[in-house]
Amino acid sequence: MLQLSNSQKKLLLDIARQSVTARLAGESLDLGEAALGGFEEKFGVFVSIHKHGELRGCIGRVESDDALGVVTAECAASAAFADPRFVPLTIDELDVVTFEVSVLSPLERVEAPEAIEVGQHGLVIEKDGRRGLLLPQVASQYGWDRTEFLRQTSIKAGLDPDAWRSGAELYMFRSAVFEEGAT
Repeated sequence: MLQLSNSQKKLLLDIARQSVTARLAGESLDLGEAALGGFEEKFGVFVSIHKHGELRGCIGRVESDDALGVVTAECAASAAFADPRFVPLTIDELDVVTFEVSVLSPLERVEAPEAIEVGQHGLVIEKDGRRGLLLPQVASQYGWDRTEFLRQTSIKAGLDPDAWRSGAELYMFRSAVFEEGAT
């Protein structure tokens, strides 16, 4: 799994916030060389936005061929303005929201559900052209056991809760999760 220094975490969080700030101002964000390089491997990224401790938006990419800074900027803007569960973020909210970045390891196929460690692994389920993903921290936040985590990931994909038992493809991943104010 990718090990990020505190300065790299801060950089990615700054990129997330600057991406949204620039978009609200009608400007484009120039990431510069520091954000484009520095990471040898390509990683998936999810950006979550919270307002007063409640989810305000979350969008990500499971895998990417782009530089980590570019993916972070794109996911932050999408979380702020394109998450269909929420109205677009406004400039008035910018000072009261916090950003959280999750950098994902490559997906590993789950051979046996017992291999899934709740709180350590995130899940992806695929079946019948549908795909659902839940980050590792979600199971911990809700106090789910392994079975409930699998059921909820199936539901997230728009499948029957027990789809994970019948022919679905399961993948797990780890993530480095960090948020503003904690780095």
